[in-house]
Amino acid sequence: MERRALLKKMALIGLGSALPLHSLFAGKPFAGAERPYHRFQLGDLELTVVTDGHIVMSPVQEHFAMDAPQEEVNQLLENNFRSTKAVDLGMNILIVKKGKDIILIDTGAGYGFGPACGWLPASLKDAGIHVNDVTQIVITHAHPDHIGGLLSQDNKLVFPNAQVYISAIEHQFWMSADKSDFSKSRFSNKELLAKILVSTKNTLTVLKDRLHLFDHKEALFGCIRLQLAAGHTPGHTLVRIFSGKEEIVHIADLLHSDVLLFPHPEWGFDGDTDLSMAAATRRKVMEALALDRTAVFSYHLPWPGIGHIRKKADAYEWIAETYAFPA
Repeated sequence: MERRALLKKMALIGLGSALPLHSLFAGKPFAGAERPYHRFQLGDLELTVVTDGHIVMSPVQEHFAMDAPQEEVNQLLENNFRSTKAVDLGMNILIVKKGKDIILIDTGAGYGFGPACGWLPASLKDAGIHVNDVTQIVITHAHPDHIGGLLSQDNKLVFPNAQVYISAIEHQFWMSADKSDFSKSRFSNKELLAKILVSTKNTLTVLKDRLHLFDHKEALFGCIRLQLAAGHTPGHTLVRIFSGKEEIVHIADLLHSDVLLFPHPEWGFDGDTDLSMAAATRRKVMEALALDRTAVFSYHLPWPGIGHIRKKADAYEWIAETYAFPA
């Protein structure tokens, strides 16, 4: 498979970062100025957003709104001053500091996608956090753009002092690789999928001694509640961070595009394991977040991924948080 075609397939669901594909995406690492970070308070908690980079998905309708009329999709993108050729996904990483604990939610893409991502260790350093400082990691789901940063290219732990937490449902799905059901997904490259399953199972196996499986009824660390939002993957988890009466909800991969999926939750994303279930979950969760006016953090929406969801007619819209100065 030629390099460009493979890259497109890898970008389908943000997969491939845990695969040994560094040579395919060789290039210099990010060499600009310090990577930005955004730090803010949530009650007694200190929260920081850093970037792991970005993933460009092109053509648009190989990944989004696969069955929608092309003219309608392009018109919506143009009306929002976006490219009709690609959707550029951010990878926003949220860190929670509570006392001496530094809690990382997901770990980015790691080394396998090339220089456009895998920036997390350097981004943490720019924010004054060393990889050795991280004490806990909560995984929302096991796609490699979320767990790829757990291991280095030589299969070593990137965060040697961290305990890792993942849904028991999610863990069972990926560890039962020969029984994992992708029949309701639009991901069609069986050869690549087989490699992804092996790679994900390897990552979870390496982590075995420090891996903790949660159900969605328990709370973690006195500041996190967990909510099952199945469809993108079977154990896909929203992370509700709270302090006192304040809360922000990390929606993980519920939404990959602020322009396409808020007005059309049903259009879907081909990285969803169960396309129909993901669409129903997307609408249900957005309805609740819009009604409650809860603050939202999104992994893939434009930097820094903080905002609110507002009801608009029979659908929704993303209202990004605004900042008067860099902070």
